[in-house]
Amino acid sequence: MSFPWAEHYTPKHPLMQWVDEKLPLPRLVYNAIGAGYPVPRNLNYFWNFGVLAGLALVIQIVTGVIMAMHYGANDLVAFGTVEQTMRDVNGGWLMRYAHANGASFFFIVVYLHIFRGLFYGSYKAPREMVWLLGLVIFLLMMATAFMGYVLPWGQMSYWGAKVITGLFGAIPVVGEPIQTWLLGGFAPGNAALNRFFSLHFLLPFVIAGVIILHIWALHIPGSSNPTGVDVKGPQDTVPFHPYYTAKDGFGVGVFLILFSILLFFAPNYLGHPDNYIEANPLSTPAHIVPEWYFWPFYAILRAFTVDFFFVPAKLLGVLAMFASILLLFFLPWLDTSPVRSGNYRPTFKKFFWILILDVLILGYCGGAPAEEPYVMISQVAAAYYFAHFLIILPLVSRFEKPLPLPGSITESVLNRHNIKGEEDALPGMGADPQPSHAG
Repeated sequence: MSFPWAEHYTPKHPLMQWVDEKLPLPRLVYNAIGAGYPVPRNLNYFWNFGVLAGLALVIQIVTGVIMAMHYGANDLVAFGTVEQTMRDVNGGWLMRYAHANGASFFFIVVYLHIFRGLFYGSYKAPREMVWLLGLVIFLLMMATAFMGYVLPWGQMSYWGAKVITGLFGAIPVVGEPIQTWLLGGFAPGNAALNRFFSLHFLLPFVIAGVIILHIWALHIPGSSNPTGVDVKGPQDTVPFHPYYTAKDGFGVGVFLILFSILLFFAPNYLGHPDNYIEANPLSTPAHIVPEWYFWPFYAILRAFTVDFFFVPAKLLGVLAMFASILLLFFLPWLDTSPVRSGNYRPTFKKFFWILILDVLILGYCGGAPAEEPYVMISQVAAAYYFAHFLIILPLVSRFEKPLPLPGSITESVLNRHNIKGEEDALPGMGADPQPSHAG
C-alpha cells in the first residue's frame, strides 16, 4: 500500500529512464525505502532494530561464506580446520570472531525488535502477518544458530548437539526414529556434521527470503508508530528518505561501534571455553549449556522434573519449550485490547516490565547449573511466562481502562513538544505537498 500523497518515481536522466523502463528496480527501491515510502513522523529509535537485524544478517552471510571456504565438514578434521582458519588464514581470526559474535548481536537486535513489537502492539490488526512472518524468521534463526554451534566440533558443540537432538527422543513412538534420522546415526558424528553444515549454509538465504516477505507485508498496512494511532493524512508522515535513512544510519553507526568493541577487545566473552577443546564422546563436560540466546527456553525445558499422569517430565519440558515460542503466534488474538501502544495502557505496561524481568530470570537460570535453587526459580518463572500470555494478558485486555489517545500522530507530536506553527515549518504538513526527492 502506498498513501495517495506518496511521491512517485520520475527518473530524469536518460540512462535511468531506460533502466526504469526495462527493469524498474530503482523504482522498487524508491518506493520501498526511499522518498516514495511515507512513514509516520513520530518513530523513535526502537524502530531502528529491523534495519540492524538486516545488517547483522549481511554480516553473517558474508563472514559465513568466507569461513565455509576453509571449513572441512568431517568429524576428523572439522576442529582442526577451524583452528587453522584462526591461525593460518589471512584475516581468518577476524572472520571467525565476526561470525560468532555477529550471531549474538543478531539475536540481541532481534530480541529488542520483538520486545518493541510486544510493547507497542505491532502484532495487532492489520499487521498480524508481519508479526507471524517475524516469528518464522526467529525460528529459522534459532535452527541456524544451533546447527552453526555444532560446526566447530568442540566439546560444547558435540554435547550440545547430543542433548538438543536427544529432546526428540522424548516424543513417544516416533521420537527415536526422528532423532536417528536427524543425526544420521545413534550419536553426533560425521553424518550429522555434514547435514548440519549443509543446512547451516542454506538457511540464512531462506531467512533472507522470508525477510523480503516480512518487509512486503509491512508495506501493505504501513509502519506502526509509538502512539498506535493510524495515519490520518500527509501531515502525519514524512518520506522515509532522507529522514529515516539518516536516523537508521546513526543506529548502524552505534551498532558497529559496539560490535567492534566486542570483536576486538572481548571476542570470547559470549562464548564457552570448553568449545576450544576438541569433541570427545568419552568425556562429558560438567555443565552442558547452549549459547546464551537459548538460555530462557533451556530454563523452561529444565523446569519440568516430575512426571505427570504417566507423561514423562522430559516430554513435558520439550512440549513447554516449543509451546513458549508457538504461543507468540497466537498473540494477536490473545490481546483483544483496541489500543495498540503500551504508552496508553498503564496496567499492561506494568505487566510488560514484569514479563521482561521474568525472561531475564529465565535466561539467568538457563545458564546456571541444573540444581537448586535455580530449578525452583525456573519453575516459578516458566509458570509466570505462560500465565502472562494465557491469563493475565486476556484479562488486562478486557478490564483495563486505557488512557485517552491523541486525535492524530501530529497532535501527539505537537503536544509533546509544545510547538506552534510547525505546519508551516515542516514539509508535508497541512495542505502543502511533500517535497519531491525523485531522481
